[in-house]
Amino acid sequence: AQVTGIGGLNCLEAVRLSGFHTRFLQASTSELMGGQRKEAYNEDSRLYPRSPYGCAKLYGYWLTKNYRESYRLFASNAISFNHEEPGARGPNFVTRKITLAVANIKAGRQEKLYLGNLDAKRDWSLASDIVDGMILILQAREPDDFVLGSGETHSVREFCQIAFEYAGLGDYEDYVEIDPRFFRPAEVDVLLADYSKAKRVLGWEPKTKFKELVHK
Repeated sequence: AQVTGIGGLNCLEAVRLSGFHTRFLQASTSELMGGQRKEAYNEDSRLYPRSPYGCAKLYGYWLTKNYRESYRLFASNAISFNHEEPGARGPNFVTRKITLAVANIKAGRQEKLYLGNLDAKRDWSLASDIVDGMILILQAREPDDFVLGSGETHSVREFCQIAFEYAGLGDYEDYVEIDPRFFRPAEVDVLLADYSKAKRVLGWEPKTKFKELVHK
């Protein structure tokens, strides 16, 4: 709350008080959506965050819209779905946890990988593709809010399958065990982006497909 929510407020207020023309981007998140439906989410979808992080991001999202409308600031939201850059995530993120485990198992330093809900589905993109979209949002003629994502949804199970096969380890089920400790108290089942507005207005599309992302 202090960093993700109040941090955004501090930035917006600094821009307002400075008097300098500033282009401000709130790096928002698909966690605003709640993931309780299978349809793709767009800029008009109902917002229903299901984590403290998502709630704090929702505060920053509405502040950005409020400052844009109240003070005529160039303030935009990039509602970005899951995005990864190879090696950049900490080991507590499931994608990095999987790929580190694959490397350790391959090297004989680890025997098993313990995960939670393998059937949770996410819309994964390469982070640099998403950042290209953020840059286009900042370069747009008018400030606005845009969903950025791949337009595809894949499960944690699929991520494991591709990663273990790519490393030559065969069937992921020989290594992966389910641990109830890693289930979320309020699970987000499916997240899928409808980035058609970003494509139409900004000319943006993701370049990297899911399998290539896992390989990276």
